[in-house]
Amino acid sequence: MIRSSARLLGAVAPIALFLCLYQASAQEHVPPAPDSGIHSAPTTAAQSTAEPSAPAPSAAPTFPPPDPKNFTAAAPTKETVNNFLTSNWGYDENRVWQVEAILTTPIEGVSKVVVFVGDKTGKQRPAAFSFFVMPDGTHIITNDSIMSFGDHPFAAFRQLAQTGADGPYRGTASKDLEIVEFADFECPHCKEAQANMDKLVTDFPKARIVFQLFPLAAIHPEAVRAAEYGLCVNKLGGSTAFFQFASAVFDGQEGLATADGATLTLNSAVVKAGLDTAKVSACAATPAIKANIDASVKLATDLGINSTPTLVINGREVPANIPYDMLKTIVTYQAKLDGVALQ
Repeated sequence: MIRSSARLLGAVAPIALFLCLYQASAQEHVPPAPDSGIHSAPTTAAQSTAEPSAPAPSAAPTFPPPDPKNFTAAAPTKETVNNFLTSNWGYDENRVWQVEAILTTPIEGVSKVVVFVGDKTGKQRPAAFSFFVMPDGTHIITNDSIMSFGDHPFAAFRQLAQTGADGPYRGTASKDLEIVEFADFECPHCKEAQANMDKLVTDFPKARIVFQLFPLAAIHPEAVRAAEYGLCVNKLGGSTAFFQFASAVFDGQEGLATADGATLTLNSAVVKAGLDTAKVSACAATPAIKANIDASVKLATDLGINSTPTLVINGREVPANIPYDMLKTIVTYQAKLDGVALQ
């Protein structure tokens, strides 16, 4: 199901699970334990006591010592689980956790991992969550979502994005630090996210920041045509012209509400980008442009993206319109994980 980014922050989805929930009202720092059919299957006493009920702490939590009896599964190892959590949570210096159990389940090859999580500042209540590691050892199921797992959980998506993301870009040609923005010209949250994108361009001059078109045709009737025009502007005028066009389209986004309004809005943006409207219109009608849009949508699907605006930062998926300080911290941390020098 395709959802707008307005719903993304309120849902426990793959992107939100390993990101602080940062809505204006106070949220728990850690999502609750996932609910799935296998979750209720009896295994050991650790599963029934995994949810701590202590009052909100005033200092960093002290977790109970792990019981060796609760490590009955041969895989994954505690080291792999910790590496996985470090990759996902390490950007938050206040977050602490402890692997409490790695259990066998009634399903051969499926293990259940229980983790206790807290906050060094003591401002948030300790919590527990669990997930199920699949027999392939590279995927987990949590909260009805499937996620990549392992010591380097973002590596496969990083390679996929490096290979498939071919949109216009700002910054360096190097893909050592590649930030791919999946966006829809008709999406209001994509328009809002452009302030963050402009700041990233300034703060990370060694990054390659790609605008990858992902029109959500099911909810935005003119998004595909806008994407086709954008590709043709890039083809005829290059990245500079494209970002001039994109800025103009976002500025006039309300005009995309109708077919006639979209024609006026898109043609006006083409002129502001310094190109000929007839040439861009003719280009947009070609099968090659349609194939390019289809390939871009497939890339998003292959990456498991179903909402805009979404960033893929060296394989790590993050909503593009989170508070900028948090976004900058995550980009910096991901660069560190991947050994990318920012200076």
